[in-house]
Amino acid sequence: MENVYDILKERGLVAQTTHEDEIRELLGKEKVNFYIGFDPTADSLHVGHFLQMVVMKHMQMAGHTPIALVGGGTAMVGDPSGRTDMRKMLTVEDINHNSECFKKQLSKIIDFSDGKAIMVNNADWLRNLNYIEFLRDIGVYFSVNKMLTAECFKSRLEKGLSFIEFNYMLMQSYDFLELFEKYNCKIELGGDDQWNNILGGIDLVRRVKSQQVYGMTFTLLLNSEGKKMGKTVGGALWLDPEKVSPFDFYQYWRNVADADVIRMIKMVTFVDMDKVREMETWEGSKLNEAKEILAYEVTSLVHGKEEADKAQAAARKVFSGGLSEDMPTAEIEASDLGNVMDIMVKSGFVPSKSECRRLIGQGGLTVNDEKITDFTKELTKNDFAEGYIIAKKGKKTFIKIILK
Repeated sequence: MENVYDILKERGLVAQTTHEDEIRELLGKEKVNFYIGFDPTADSLHVGHFLQMVVMKHMQMAGHTPIALVGGGTAMVGDPSGRTDMRKMLTVEDINHNSECFKKQLSKIIDFSDGKAIMVNNADWLRNLNYIEFLRDIGVYFSVNKMLTAECFKSRLEKGLSFIEFNYMLMQSYDFLELFEKYNCKIELGGDDQWNNILGGIDLVRRVKSQQVYGMTFTLLLNSEGKKMGKTVGGALWLDPEKVSPFDFYQYWRNVADADVIRMIKMVTFVDMDKVREMETWEGSKLNEAKEILAYEVTSLVHGKEEADKAQAAARKVFSGGLSEDMPTAEIEASDLGNVMDIMVKSGFVPSKSECRRLIGQGGLTVNDEKITDFTKELTKNDFAEGYIIAKKGKKTFIKIILK
């Protein structure tokens, strides 16, 4: 059977490892307990988390046991990694609610039945720690000088790093020690921005238990221009269908750049690599077929096959000039009628008037198949003769705006 490390490597998912040869050997010869942490700072996971869930699934399919750690304790402090400002403090109630939401979403991808995966919450051991004991037992192993050189703190040092954030690395490191003791957890996985936190945990386990554990980070989801993927006009690409509809989720992947589609299929789907290698030779219109495969596969994983079927059918219908009941909709009041830019912003189709002005200037906005060229154009009840208008950005992004 193929070593799961080779699968992750071939799919472009591995960014850094602490001990590459040893990790590969370990994953090839025994069933390993490994963990990934998810801090519940929102009430939904997003597409960055989804990449981590895909890695967990690959590992689980190879017979290893995922430990999904929900950070009910660490979320009360906030991870400074990749931040230029301090995270908003959350209440215990918010964190508990978000943790429950995470559990449901993780369970869609990871099989938690019959001990095939474990879910834990670090609130169980972090929230009731005795601070003085923690400093004496754990803090003694951390060098402040070494911590200050960590990449995750550098961007924060300029604006000021609070003492509460400085504790985050100690708490995450303590998680690894706790999971090693309770579950014989040997590997911590995470996004590449978690590298320093992972190193802290490995060092702590080595010092306290005289045992070698390992770390591996994943490639961040970036496009061919090096920009983070998963950002939409409305914010993050959430996995919650109430925040981002299955249709909009499908459309996001259907509209990725030609340069990104094959790499995304490797990273966030389970399409067989023999098929992917064949797709690497595709050009021109065949890349649209690849984008459909990508969008369908990812939407199926997150929202289920039925929603993926509906989203694909709706997208095809809209793309060919038809209407679909599954296309995104918005409602406006009669009192909102007036300037086209105001209506586009009010409906949420365009984030701001300046963005709408830019879109119109580039010839990228149409309403009822008419290209909008005048910034001052007014939309009246006559334009809503059917009770709605269809607005379109570029060739692929549509919305049905209903007049209430």
